[in-house]
Amino acid sequence: MKILIIVDDYLPKSIKVAGKMMHELALEFLHSGHVVTVVTPDPEEKESYLLSDLDGIKVLRFRSGRIKNVPKPIRLINEILLSFRAIKALSSWLQKNPHDLIIFYSPTIFWSGLVRYLKEIWKSPSYLILRDFFPQWVIDNGMIGKHSILAYLFRFYERRLYQIADVIGIQSPANLKWFSKFYPKLKNTQLLYNWASPLTNENNAKLVDIRKEYDLGDRIIFFYGGNIGHAQDMKNLLVLAERMLTFSNVQFIFLGAGDEFLLVKETITQKNLSNCLLLGSVSQDVFTSILTQIDVGLFTLHPDHKTHNFPGKILGYMQVGIPILGAVNQGNDLKTVIEEGKAGLVSLAGDHETFYQNAVTLLDSNHRKSMGKNAKKLLDTTFSVATTVEKIVSSAKKYDGKTIQR
Repeated sequence: MKILIIVDDYLPKSIKVAGKMMHELALEFLHSGHVVTVVTPDPEEKESYLLSDLDGIKVLRFRSGRIKNVPKPIRLINEILLSFRAIKALSSWLQKNPHDLIIFYSPTIFWSGLVRYLKEIWKSPSYLILRDFFPQWVIDNGMIGKHSILAYLFRFYERRLYQIADVIGIQSPANLKWFSKFYPKLKNTQLLYNWASPLTNENNAKLVDIRKEYDLGDRIIFFYGGNIGHAQDMKNLLVLAERMLTFSNVQFIFLGAGDEFLLVKETITQKNLSNCLLLGSVSQDVFTSILTQIDVGLFTLHPDHKTHNFPGKILGYMQVGIPILGAVNQGNDLKTVIEEGKAGLVSLAGDHETFYQNAVTLLDSNHRKSMGKNAKKLLDTTFSVATTVEKIVSSAKKYDGKTIQR
């Protein structure tokens, strides 16, 4: 089967978990005997598009405006134009190279135009990998009004995205339930957890010695890596770090980029959080190298979320076999998944005391070792990339090469 994957961020330039996840998915399809092409925007591309090869995957990079680390109005304009720019740059190539299955990843919500075009010329089914409900989470967090012009604009594109998909893969049982409640007419959904591939010896190469470089010695490192933004509620982690100042053998490392990076930096300075180290984004290889040297993997979600995000960063923690310490919004079933798997400790966002007590529990090396082993097991049993591929292929085969029209 010839498979086309559409994603707004991809390796080797991507520093996001999504880029890594989608490459691992593409490789698993390839190893299963399929032919894979990835379509992705590239603001640095000089020509209309560039066709290259990455580990046996064909990668079509089309010229676009910047959609990462730019002011929000610029990002919005460039994201809205993604489908238009992709079709303009790639239409000739796409017409000559039909594929049997279209897989597209959200976020972003602006791929419906491109997917509709491909379905018209190829008559192929489409599978949406839906990882968060935008704009719902920005409405929940008060970033835009429920009845604002922006909300109506985003809802319009969101509906188009769902309507063009023959199957929608949703990342948790709680999210599946939420989606069914708000979109009862869309019955074409299934559970599709996040995924990751087991680490190879090549992945384990020590490209950077984080302990030596920052003179951390044998301190217990609590590590947060990924988006440093409003949705993550970074204040929660800073409150924890401040309370942990009494433990001289503890070090917090925050690594990434986002709209709360400066807030974190200023708070560390103002509160004199000597146990905190703030680092900018690094390449995926360096990121993985750092993961192999830390002791506890952190994640946190804003308490105002009404939907139930599964942060991709926890997959990296599972890959290297370290315990997970997190805080989630009310009703998020990630808490159940991690705790039933005995892979870490999870509290409710805003419950600073339990979050702190869980952190203290993980100062014990025996607890960390036991939960770290269980984290690896959980990856193999629940978040396997091979299982993900089987599920997507099985769904596609049900259509027998014929797409459902909506």
